[in-house]
Amino acid sequence: MTNISCQSYSVVFDKPWATLDALVKEKAYSKVFVLVDTMTEEHCLPIVRQKTNFDFSVITIPSGEKHKTITTCQTIWSALINNQADRHSCLLNLGGGVIGDMGGFCASTFMRGIDFVQIPTTLLSQVDASVGSKLGIDYLDYKNIVGVFNEPQAVLIDVQFLDTLLDRELRSGYAEVIKHALIQDANLWQDLQSIKDLRAVDWLPIVHRNVDIKKTVVDQDPFEKGLRKILNFGHTIGHAVETNYLHQEHPLLHGEAIAIGMIVESFIATHKGLLDDNSFKEIETYIRSIYDDLPNEINNQSAVLEHMKADKKNKGGVVFASLVTEIGQCGFDEGLDSEEVSKGLEYYTHK
Repeated sequence: MTNISCQSYSVVFDKPWATLDALVKEKAYSKVFVLVDTMTEEHCLPIVRQKTNFDFSVITIPSGEKHKTITTCQTIWSALINNQADRHSCLLNLGGGVIGDMGGFCASTFMRGIDFVQIPTTLLSQVDASVGSKLGIDYLDYKNIVGVFNEPQAVLIDVQFLDTLLDRELRSGYAEVIKHALIQDANLWQDLQSIKDLRAVDWLPIVHRNVDIKKTVVDQDPFEKGLRKILNFGHTIGHAVETNYLHQEHPLLHGEAIAIGMIVESFIATHKGLLDDNSFKEIETYIRSIYDDLPNEINNQSAVLEHMKADKKNKGGVVFASLVTEIGQCGFDEGLDSEEVSKGLEYYTHK
């Protein structure tokens, strides 16, 4: 499988571990650190130990979106300081989107920036979160509200990590595959229609195809001034729903919330006259067939509306979203009012 070149780094599919060994040797890093959470420490770190030929220190943080905070960043920075990291050190981020976002942010701000490498271990992070140089953390329950744009030395893809995932985690990542198809690739959408059992999928070509989709969009708009906003389809409402469930007894995973967001935002697009009814029904039917056990009711819809007000795409107090206009095409900077969102949430709840 060929590698994919981005702005100043490559997403490496071919011999990723040999590439990492060569990078560490070439750069002659003073110290190498591997950032893991409690899950990837158990299930993924042994693979890294087996595949690599250099010494490294491990920094472990708790698992989960609720720990993607400035407090956890302080833990990471303190570990780097206590282990004599310097500006010639490197941080390898081994995990899902939380590890990649937060590890990249911590590396980019420690001593005004040290090198980092993304080693995504979830489907979500392999097809989406590890590509595009967006890094950040949550603050005051607002997702990714504090962050930077910065590029890694490399992104290493090994689909062997997907075998370590729970079914629910695999399904969560699949939401981003669906999103990419809906916003940019109608042929991919048609190919996905035959997928019912996510454990039976050959993921390598699908991951490669999705990375290429995202790379193509990001290259045209690296700092999200225009076209790149289409990658936020499903996320304006999805992030708000995810935040709403973050501290509840059964929080939603990111992809689960985005699946809800894609249904609601497609409903809104239809009622704005941007998307035809048949396409909406096709989108809704497939998403519900994959995510058939999500909450039937969105708790505290007023809180969802409040969370949307802090979305980074907003301007002048207006909530903006990216809405699919047909399968494989998406517009952006579509204003949403509270009534439209409420109707969309009500539709989802009472469907």
